[in-house]
Parts: sequence; structure tokens; C-alpha cells
Amino acid sequence: MLAGCRQDMHDQPRFKPFAENDFYTDLRSARPPVAGTVARGQLREDTYLYTGKLGDNPGDYMPFPITDELLARGQQRYNIYCAPCHSRVGDGNGVIPSRGFPRKPPSFHIDRLRKAPLGYLFDVITNGFGSMPDYSSQIQPRDRWAIVAYTRTLQLSQDATTADVPAGQKVPSKPPQFRELGSGATLPVREAKPSGGPK
Repeated sequence: MLAGCRQDMHDQPRFKPFAENDFYTDLRSARPPVAGTVARGQLREDTYLYTGKLGDNPGDYMPFPITDELLARGQQRYNIYCAPCHSRVGDGNGVIPSRGFPRKPPSFHIDRLRKAPLGYLFDVITNGFGSMPDYSSQIQPRDRWAIVAYTRTLQLSQDATTADVPAGQKVPSKPPQFRELGSGATLPVREAKPSGGPK
């Protein structure tokens, strides 16, 4: 039994991180990765998807199609990360500025930001701007693009005219009907939409 009590695994030869090692000419124990090595999931061949830029200039197109699901995801991410400062409608009157934050964020509905390329908005989310921090570590690139698409819908919604409304849709839209209003602790229950068949 005593022969089995060995410390070989515990005392195995190894390099301590950042310790000097005279085996290598540069005296570093930690070896750099092989040139051209790319970590799994970090290839990033599509530079526009990850930077929003074409060369040094921001591009003005989405790197993938805009769908209802993408806009819903953008709205969700926007409400989590952006609405506290920019507000749910993007006018810069969020909760944080109203509580005394020294610099109010600009409204998305000013001409400068309405005319800004999509890649510019993506770059600001990625790298921050002024007192706004960067969100590259919190928000994945596809979600940043979803937020950009949703921001454009906010801009369009605030400046829409009756000509932008599809034919046959009433303006303003009919308000939703509720079967139960809810108590504050519970959500209201909407009336079911008619299925179209006789009852």
C-alpha cells in the first residue's frame, strides 16, 4: 500500500506561468501561439459584420436580412441595454439621465443620427462614444446589428406619415381589448382575436 502513495502527479515537472525559463532563448516559459493561429469562434473573416466599417468608413447596409424575429430580438436587447439612458422611444430621456447623470444622451431623432450610416451606430455600440461605454463584451455582434435595425424602426416610427401606413390599416390603430385588466402583480389578458369562422 505504501508503494501506491506517490507524489508523481502532484510534483510533476511543469513551468510556472510567467516564470523565467532558460530552456528558451527568450527566457519565457509561456510560449506565444503559432503565427496565424485563430481561436475557435474568433475567425471573423467577415470584417463588416464585426466592425460595421468598409475600410475606415462606416457602411450603410445590414450584413444579413431584416426579419420580424431580428427586430423583436433588437427590441429586447435595446430595452435591456439602451433604454435606461436613451429611453424606450430613443429621445434620450431615459431613467438614468432623469436621475441626475451629468450628460444627457442625444435623441436618435435628430438629423445627424437619422442620417448616420448603420455602420456608425454599430461602431458606437461596439466601441462606445463620449460618456457611453462600449458594449462589445456584453452584446454579441448579431445582437448589436439587431439593435441597429430596431433603432432605425424607432426613427421611422417617430417621423412616419400617413403615406407610410399600409393600405387598409386604420390610423391610429384600434386599441387592444382586454378581458382582464390585471392587478399590477399580474399582466392584463387580451381578448382573443376572432378566428374568422362562424361561432
